[in-house]
Amino acid sequence: MVDVLIIGGGPAGISAALYAKRAGADVLVVYNKETLEKDHKIDNYYGFENGTTLNTLYQNGLKQARNLGIKLELDEVTGIEYNGKTFKVNLTKKSVDSKSVIISTGQKRNKPNIKGINEFEGKGVSYCAICDSFFYRNKDVIVIGDGDFAISEAKELSKVVKSVKIVTNSEKKIESEFEVINKKIAEICGEKKVSTIKFEDNSEINIDGVFVALGVAGGVDFAKTLGLMLDKNNIKVNEEMETNIKGVYACGDITGGLLQISKAVYEGAKAGINASNYVKIINKEEN
Repeated sequence: MVDVLIIGGGPAGISAALYAKRAGADVLVVYNKETLEKDHKIDNYYGFENGTTLNTLYQNGLKQARNLGIKLELDEVTGIEYNGKTFKVNLTKKSVDSKSVIISTGQKRNKPNIKGINEFEGKGVSYCAICDSFFYRNKDVIVIGDGDFAISEAKELSKVVKSVKIVTNSEKKIESEFEVINKKIAEICGEKKVSTIKFEDNSEINIDGVFVALGVAGGVDFAKTLGLMLDKNNIKVNEEMETNIKGVYACGDITGGLLQISKAVYEGAKAGINASNYVKIINKEEN
């Protein structure tokens, strides 16, 4: 059990970690290197007369966190469970219990460029297994993806659906208990709802639902799983970076507004302070 588990190791997440740690909290940061190391020039961040790069800030932030004794784990978060009191954060090969969670994943929505996908959103195309699996009880579905997130979604769906297959056109080998179809989808078809998937080799399969789980799970995925309030693809927070669920905070690009590092650092600081204060309150109540 940790006090504060932070998802994301960018400016917002590391700022949150620094403030929470200095407030006395036991902090763990789980970050995914692939989603963060995008190197581009930054000329409008305070204190760098000749500018800097995102990768430089990112690497320096991780070093700063390590120097302060913050635990960092390079892994992928595949899901979050809430029991009404504490949180169970699932990683690729283990889970971690935490008293509070800060979501600082940045913005992402990996939507494949497939004909018909926009038309059938909400009519057979979904982005959240926990949210929508009930509607596909005893039906046949596919999951589009090639990573741990896709496998996690397939496992969730397998509890209620008749069958689930993973579809990918990636060259990466997928180690999974589920049938994997390695073909490129040409079109999602149907009348009022999804009924057929057509592949580029002119083959097709009948299907009732399509779940998109490309790349790694992001803030919106976690929000839907937990029942957090959203404003389009942004997690809704108040001025203290609190979501509608006690103990869950969000900061940085995932909250919308000005998508700048200065905002991410500010919101991360507030989230870290308030999460650590929240943990102190519940610890007192338990004692």
